[in-house]
Amino acid sequence: MVTRSMKVEVRNGLNDRPAAQLVQVASRFDSSVYIEYDNKKINAKSIMGMLTLKLDEGADISITADGADENDAISSIQSYLTAGK
Repeated sequence: MVTRSMKVEVRNGLNDRPAAQLVQVASRFDSSVYIEYDNKKINAKSIMGMLTLKLDEGADISITADGADENDAISSIQSYLTAGK
């Protein structure tokens, strides 16, 4: 299991489209992937779950991945969230 803290740098936060794109990134991996924010832990492969987090630009989050490709999953999600899109 790998956990990494990071800041969301997606411009305007994770509204509908960016949240859906994050779910697509997370869904490419076999590992379980969770994002924790404001005392809520959500499956990063769930669009409804991701939308309930209401992640704004600048939010400090923790990402946890557990599985054979956990490091790749964390790195890909971090790349997406810090690209400043």
